[in-house]
Amino acid sequence: MSQLFDRLRSRTAALAHDLLMVPVAWFAAYWLRFNLGAIPPEFLQGALATLPWVILVQGCVYWLLGLYRGVWRFASLPDLVRITNAALAGTSLVVVTLFVFNRSPLIPRSVPVLFFGLQLVLLAGPRLFYRWLKDHRLNLRSGQRVLIVGADRAGEMLARDMLRDPQQAYFPAGFVDDKLRRQGSEVHGVPILGATADLPRLVAERGIDLVLLAVPPTGAREMQRLVGLCEKAGKPFRTMPQLGNLMTGQVSISQLRPVSIEDLLGRDPITLDWEGLRSGLAGRQVLVTGAGGSIGSELVRQIAAANPKHLILVDNGEYNLYRIELELRENYPALSFSRYLLDVGDDAAIAALFTAERPQVVFHAAAYKHVPMLEDQLRAAVRNNIIGTSVVAQAACTWGCERFVLISTDKAVNPANVMGATKRAAEAICYAMNGERRAAGSGTRFITVRFGNVLGSAGSVVPLFKRQIERGGPVTVTHPEIERFFMTIPEACQLIMQAAVIGDGGEVFVLDMGEPVKVCYLAEQMIRLSGREPGREIQIQYVGLRPGEKLYEELFYAAEDLIPTSHPKIRVAQGVHAAFADPVGDGGDWVAELRRACEDQSPGELRALLRRLIPDWRDGAQANPEPARADAPQSPER
Repeated sequence: MSQLFDRLRSRTAALAHDLLMVPVAWFAAYWLRFNLGAIPPEFLQGALATLPWVILVQGCVYWLLGLYRGVWRFASLPDLVRITNAALAGTSLVVVTLFVFNRSPLIPRSVPVLFFGLQLVLLAGPRLFYRWLKDHRLNLRSGQRVLIVGADRAGEMLARDMLRDPQQAYFPAGFVDDKLRRQGSEVHGVPILGATADLPRLVAERGIDLVLLAVPPTGAREMQRLVGLCEKAGKPFRTMPQLGNLMTGQVSISQLRPVSIEDLLGRDPITLDWEGLRSGLAGRQVLVTGAGGSIGSELVRQIAAANPKHLILVDNGEYNLYRIELELRENYPALSFSRYLLDVGDDAAIAALFTAERPQVVFHAAAYKHVPMLEDQLRAAVRNNIIGTSVVAQAACTWGCERFVLISTDKAVNPANVMGATKRAAEAICYAMNGERRAAGSGTRFITVRFGNVLGSAGSVVPLFKRQIERGGPVTVTHPEIERFFMTIPEACQLIMQAAVIGDGGEVFVLDMGEPVKVCYLAEQMIRLSGREPGREIQIQYVGLRPGEKLYEELFYAAEDLIPTSHPKIRVAQGVHAAFADPVGDGGDWVAELRRACEDQSPGELRALLRRLIPDWRDGAQANPEPARADAPQSPER
C-alpha cells in the first residue's frame, strides 16, 4: 500500500510541475515574440483569457501520452521522445481549439512555435538535471572505490548500476581499457584512465579498493594476465557473470563473483551444432548410465534440454540417483523420465531394463575412475569398467539401439594404472562390437569419446585443494612437474553429445583439451584466488607420485592418426585398434574369462588376464609400491 501511495505521490508531483510549466511557457512565448519587451495589453489580455484552455488541453495530452510512466531518476531518450510528442500534439490541439472558438485574433503566428520549443526546455530540462544530479553525487559517496577493467557494454552497465545504487556501496573511480580510441574519454562521466597494463599503478594512485573485471570470456591466457595484474596491485577483484547474462542485459553489481579456477583454465566458448544435436536426440529414448555422477548428471541436464521422448537414468548410487531425479522434477517438470538403481554388470537387471524401455541412444558414463583407489581394487574395477561395459553394450546390440557412446579417458592411452587399463579394455569392447555390426551390415553404432580431467568433479583435485586451503594448508601435490589436461564438465558433455551425433560407428573421438596445466600451478592459483600467498601463508607440499600415477597424460597413441571432423574441437584417433582383434591369443571370449576370474575371487589370474589383454599396460602397482597416504590428493577424475 505504501508503495502505491509513493508512486501516486511521485506522479502527482510530476504532473503539478508540468502544469506549472505550461503558463510559464505560454507567457514566455509572448515575451519572446515581442523581443523580450512589454507585451501589448490587448495581447496580454488574450493570453490570460486563453490560459485555462491551454492548461486543460496540455494537461490531458501529457497524461494520455504517458509522460508519467517514466521515473525522473532514470530519465532517458524515450522520455524525451514522449515529451516531444506530447508538446507537439498539445500545441497543435491548442491552436485548433482556440481557432474554433474565437479564430485566435490575438495569438501571433510565432507564439505556438515558441510555445512548443519552450515546453521541450521546461519539461525535459528539469528531468535531465535531476538525473544528472543523482548520477554525479560522486564526491559525497562513502562506498568502495572501484576500478573497472573494460569500458565496453558490460563495463558501462556496471558503472551505471553503481551510479544508480541508492545504497551507494560502490564508487566507479575509473576504467582501464586496451582500445586506444577509448582512452581519455568518459563513460557516464567516469574517466577511462589508461590501458590494463597501468592497472597496478592506477590502483595505488587512485586509492582503489576493488577491481572489477568487466570483460567477456577471452581465453585462459588473457584471464591469467588480468588476474596477475590484479594480484600485483594487491587488491580484491571480481569478475562478471557469464556471457549469456551480458547479452540479456542482466549484468549488475549484485551478480559479480570471485574469479574461479575455471576462469583461469577455461577456453573459448564452444560453438555447437545445436540443430544437429536436437535432431539426433529429440523424440528418442535416451539412456544414461552413471547418471548421478559428475559427467553423467551433466549429460542428463543437457540431454533433457534437447527434448528427448523419454530419458532413462541408471546409477548404482542411491543418493546420486535421488539427487538428479529431484533436479529433473524441479527444472523439467514436463520431461518424461524413469530411473533405475542397479549395477551395470548385472545381466538380468540390464536385460529387464532394455526389454521395458527399449532405449535408442545409450551414453555409457558408469565407471570407477579414481586411480590410487583402484590400484588395489582390481576386481571391482574389472567388474564395473569392463564387464559392465560389455553387458550394456551387448544389450544395446541385442535390442537394436541406434548408438552406443562410451565415455573413455586419456588414462586409457599407454595405461599405467588399473583404471586406465580397464578403460582401454572397454574401448576394445566397443571397437570389436562395432566391427561385428559392420560385418552384419546393420545394427548399433559404437562410438568412443576420449578426454582428460574435468574441473570440479566429485573426488577430483580441485575440491580437495579447496578443502586443504580452507583448513590453512598444506596443499598436497604429488610432484612439481606433474601435468594434466583440464576441461569443464559442461564443455566435456557438450562435445560428447556432438561426437555422438557426428559418429558413424567405430571411431575413437579425441576432444581438444588445449594445453596441459601443471598441477602445482593449479594449486598456486587456487591459493591466490582465496586471498592468500602460496609458500608464505599456505604451503605446497610435494608427497611423491602415487601408485599408477604418470607425470604426463596422453590423449592418443603416437601411432594413432588424428583425423579432423566437422567440429574443430573433435578429432578421430585411428590406427591402434588392430591389437585387439584377438587380445587373449586363443580365439576365446576374453570378457567371459575375466568374468570367471572375478567370480573365482582370483586377483592374480585377473591381473594376468588384463596384462595379456592390454600388452602396453605398465603395472603401476608393481612399479611403484609406495603405500597410499590418506592426505595425498587423488588423481583428478578423467
